[in-house]
Amino acid sequence: MDVYSFLEAVRQKKPLVHHLTNWVTIYDCAQVVKSLGASPVMAHAPEEVADMAGLSSALVLNIGTLTSEFIESMKIAARAANKKGIPVVLDVCGAGATTFRDQKSFELLKSARVEIIKGNASEVARIAGRDVRTRGVDAAAVREDLGEIASLLANERDCVVAVTGEEDIVADPRSVFVVRNGHEMMARVVGTGCMAASVIGAFAGASPDRLSEAAAAGLACYGIAGELAAEECAGPAAFKERLMDRVFQLTADDVVTLQKVSP
Repeated sequence: MDVYSFLEAVRQKKPLVHHLTNWVTIYDCAQVVKSLGASPVMAHAPEEVADMAGLSSALVLNIGTLTSEFIESMKIAARAANKKGIPVVLDVCGAGATTFRDQKSFELLKSARVEIIKGNASEVARIAGRDVRTRGVDAAAVREDLGEIASLLANERDCVVAVTGEEDIVADPRSVFVVRNGHEMMARVVGTGCMAASVIGAFAGASPDRLSEAAAAGLACYGIAGELAAEECAGPAAFKERLMDRVFQLTADDVVTLQKVSP
């Protein structure tokens, strides 16, 4: 896969990525999209979400700080995105932690088409029907093969499934990619999972006809930026700052040399 070509598409097309996202990480999600060269917008009010989705290239939904009212705004936005034909990314943040989160995740999936489901191992396993518990929004151990779980869910929902972790897995009904880029420091910074969903949204918005490859390429570029940032700092605060810089500074040589994406 030519990973860098997907990053080039983001920088050239500058997709507008509409977010209804986690209040804890909303600034970071906006900044990582901006650092990539795309444009973020964070519109949550039910009165305007459909109009904003109509202007956008992709929609990212994140249930990290959900309320019943917020979910209703997400439904309106997702239906508008479906009508326009732009990809919808759903980050099932915290699925498996509470019954409420599980119910609202399935409610969203039922109410509109979601092209990409993103989550950590236990979040995705829960959406796939496994009896697992997520530790708040941190992944819990899943004993089954994550590639198989992702593939089964992708086939069941006819969508792309992205499982983030030490190794990222991206599956659609026909293929599975493994992305081995990233650094352990990313797990020590609040919001890196939410930012990953925003990265996927930017790449999907720029390459809507190749969603699984776009998602894998986005995660690879994001992981490479994390690897480069970790070489330059000693702790989470400095790492977060350098991560944004490295996302912005990624070169063709960085991506070609360091990308680790395989079937």
